[in-house]
Amino acid sequence: MTLDIDHLRSWIGKQETLTDRATLVPVAALSATLDRDDPAPQPGDPLPPLWHWLYFLPLARQSDIGPDGHPKRGGFLPPVPLPRRMWAGGRFEFLKPIGLEEKITRVSTVADVTVKQGRAGSLCFVLVRHEVFGENGLALTEEHDIVYRDAPAPGEPPPAAKPAPSDGVWRRDMVPDDVLLFRYSALTFNGHRIHYDRRYVTGEEGYPGLIVHGPLIATLLVDLLRRNTDKTLKSFKFRAVSPLFDIAPFAVCGKPGADGQVSLWAQNASGGLAMEADAVVG
Repeated sequence: MTLDIDHLRSWIGKQETLTDRATLVPVAALSATLDRDDPAPQPGDPLPPLWHWLYFLPLARQSDIGPDGHPKRGGFLPPVPLPRRMWAGGRFEFLKPIGLEEKITRVSTVADVTVKQGRAGSLCFVLVRHEVFGENGLALTEEHDIVYRDAPAPGEPPPAAKPAPSDGVWRRDMVPDDVLLFRYSALTFNGHRIHYDRRYVTGEEGYPGLIVHGPLIATLLVDLLRRNTDKTLKSFKFRAVSPLFDIAPFAVCGKPGADGQVSLWAQNASGGLAMEADAVVG
């Protein structure tokens, strides 16, 4: 498919500002979903890192939802005409804590749009920069990588995942059943059908099962870090390498290094690398 890159790049600089409040119930609900034994959240408690994804939810009207469950294209994000959309990665700087029940504001900017040719056809990358403000000023910055791609040819096998590291110090085994994926979709108001509609994801998009959300995997990696150290997370970056599906268990792993550096990764049931991440704590 030929993409009109000049038209798509005309979205660069487009901004969107949303306001919300860091309310208590979503925090309690995500804590339960991640199987944490946290005390009931209270006003003023710090919002855990990456849990800002519980807010600023995509509130498109039902008539504005596309066939894949996402809002129709061409609003804030450019109307990329490729069928598959995935969360490819992100980078975060945590500057100030956000207290629960604070009013919060997110300013989002389309920072770049690029097109490349891959083995399976055209790839379009959209970079969105988010700035999240609490009542004490800028709390965190996020760069969000979105990739759009062609559907594979019928019967084309997915590329094999490269091996994950084998020297993890921390490990948590996960069973990504339908309920876990549904609860996370509900908490983030994510209508993307690849995460809950088995007939759609296998029949229309050709995947072998429901896909585990990239943000959920990233959240589980940071949650693994929180379970093993009480140090403050200063920065975090992750890159999705290969998809995880609900048809097999997976593991999140980590290894602390020098000077507050931490390596984190998710691996599939065969030991293939699904997501890699780096964190800095202090």
